[in-house]
Amino acid sequence: MQDLVAAALAAAKERGRDVADVPLTAIAAAAGISRSTLLRRLGGSRAALDEAVRQAGVDPGGRPPVRDRAIDAAARLVSERGLGGVTLDAVAERAECSLPSLHTVFDGRDGLLAAVFELHGPLPDVEALAADPPERLEDTVRALHRSFVASFSREPRIVPAVLGDLLSRPDGPAARMMAANFPRLLDGLNRLLLPHIEAGRLRPLPLPVLMQLLLGPMAMHLLVRPVLAPALGPALPSVEETAELFTESYLRAVALP
Repeated sequence: MQDLVAAALAAAKERGRDVADVPLTAIAAAAGISRSTLLRRLGGSRAALDEAVRQAGVDPGGRPPVRDRAIDAAARLVSERGLGGVTLDAVAERAECSLPSLHTVFDGRDGLLAAVFELHGPLPDVEALAADPPERLEDTVRALHRSFVASFSREPRIVPAVLGDLLSRPDGPAARMMAANFPRLLDGLNRLLLPHIEAGRLRPLPLPVLMQLLLGPMAMHLLVRPVLAPALGPALPSVEETAELFTESYLRAVALP
């Protein structure tokens, strides 16, 4: 095992990386053997090699998986440059991974952007709310507005970039990002609203219409708020007050006595 440890340390030093981030192919080449031979000597897993390096007094290191690094890198690029400025080359450079690994993990740029929206969009908040929904309709609507405001304001700012791209290019990457996550988003909203329809508290409109009436006004307000704030000053209600006003307006429009 000592020769393999030496080869791993040499390959890591040559690349300026931790041992855990050096491909087995490179370690095998440094040891003068094939990758299959290396794996056979390691018992089928590199865990034994990492432990041997640790026993030699060297921390093998290791970073988050490529998927996590790429999603984080892409999200920050979206926030900084918008969707149009995100290329797989830029993500690979920021995440310190290879282009083939991105294609393997995400099946291309659309898959990566869909994963970014899944993690940083409103979906996690909606699913968390659907798992423990409020009893009253007004509390459900209020919670949905607040969760949307939270997802809109969170860093990295993914939702504003997605909505902006969607308005400018209805068939662009934002539309594909949303389409990939729409079934789960619709399912979460269905679990939140359907019980109120069945109980006769909410008009039985098609779910997409109920969703647009619920989130559309808030989304438009948040998009134009940076323009409204300097013009209106103190006359512009706070985001919290606006969310409450939209909650009351939604209930007046679709709630049943």
